[in-house]
Amino acid sequence: MRRGALFVAALSLCSSPILAIGASAGDATEAMAAPAFSNTGPDAAVYGAADGFQLGTRNTASEVGKLVATYSHFDELYPSRRVPQAPAPWPFKRATEPKIFYTFNSDRFSIDDYLSRNPTTGLLIAKDDAILYEHYQYARTDRDRFLSQSMAKTITAMLIGIAVSEGRIKSIDDLTLAYVPGLTNTEYGRTSIRDLLHMSSGVSFTEFYDGKDDVARLWVDLFGGSGKDPIASVAQFNTRAIPPATSWHYASVETEILGLVLRAAIGKPVAVYLGEKIWQQIGTEADATWAIDGTGQEVTFCCFNAVLRDYARLGRLLAHEGAWEGRQIIPRQWVIDATTVQPSDGYLAARVATPFFGYGYQVWIFPGEPRRFALLGVRGQMILVDPTSKLVMVHTAVRQKPSDRAANAETIALWLAAVAQLGQ
Repeated sequence: MRRGALFVAALSLCSSPILAIGASAGDATEAMAAPAFSNTGPDAAVYGAADGFQLGTRNTASEVGKLVATYSHFDELYPSRRVPQAPAPWPFKRATEPKIFYTFNSDRFSIDDYLSRNPTTGLLIAKDDAILYEHYQYARTDRDRFLSQSMAKTITAMLIGIAVSEGRIKSIDDLTLAYVPGLTNTEYGRTSIRDLLHMSSGVSFTEFYDGKDDVARLWVDLFGGSGKDPIASVAQFNTRAIPPATSWHYASVETEILGLVLRAAIGKPVAVYLGEKIWQQIGTEADATWAIDGTGQEVTFCCFNAVLRDYARLGRLLAHEGAWEGRQIIPRQWVIDATTVQPSDGYLAARVATPFFGYGYQVWIFPGEPRRFALLGVRGQMILVDPTSKLVMVHTAVRQKPSDRAANAETIALWLAAVAQLGQ
């Protein structure tokens, strides 16, 4: 979950060049990029180091002293459906760990400086089939499942693309009510799947993270333990403020509706479909989990959990336009369409939809060429993808603010510097 407008306003800081070319690959240290683990991290005492970063309760989950455990053991707090790992894990190779430097606010930093400055729980950089960098902080390890937050939105959109290719969804221009009859006579029922994918329904929905906004109401409905029908939960947001397909507006409820459409179309739980169509196909090494509401429906706007290297495998799949080792897992054209703004959709363009990013099918699109895109979630969850070089960066974090403008910009600065240095 995140308030997109606030998040991307921060990244307007990146609208001017922020690259710093560090040492070349030939200057890399001799050490191989094996996982590195630290029992501490920036402000570790504030984050609960004294009690071993102990997991709290649902009531204390968002307290700063509990964030480390919440964001790596979320599926112990909330009921979740397991996504089994692949029968035969696909192994990454290991390359020498490069030196990476970036510039932020006119100062030059190393990647080690970045970790010392930011509450990052895990940071992994891979180029195609080789891991270049893999570090963990706050006593987290490569066996911890990290919470994705709104990175799950992109996963949901990719599953929609597979369902379309299988004929389970006839067209993304179909109205939602064709798949979820319970939304008939509602504004969201009269919204196309395409407009939900683009977050351009025109229906009013607030996402401020103040505990009083619409996304908080939706969260209470889905996780409050009442077993309230999720269709009824999303139907309460029923005011069309502007015509659809005219303006981008971030609204987590729209991904929740996509999940309802997907569940109805495929006739099975979304997590099961993910396991069959993607998770087992890309050689994942660990089980993932996806949180469910009181009715057993996956909460598709958030709450997917996986180990860092499996997030990197997902990023690699997207970097290869949905192909894995010669097999097309997600339709190639769907991935390209999802990560490209069409000329006719100018309201979704970078620096139009937001001050920095454009928006595709639940994917954030970088400005300019070549095409690059990102999966993003509050408090610093990111998968950043450069299809040209097949470079992928996975970043998990426990930022104290759901939307931290300076921290977002610094992570993007690190990423763009990594692409400039390693993406040749």
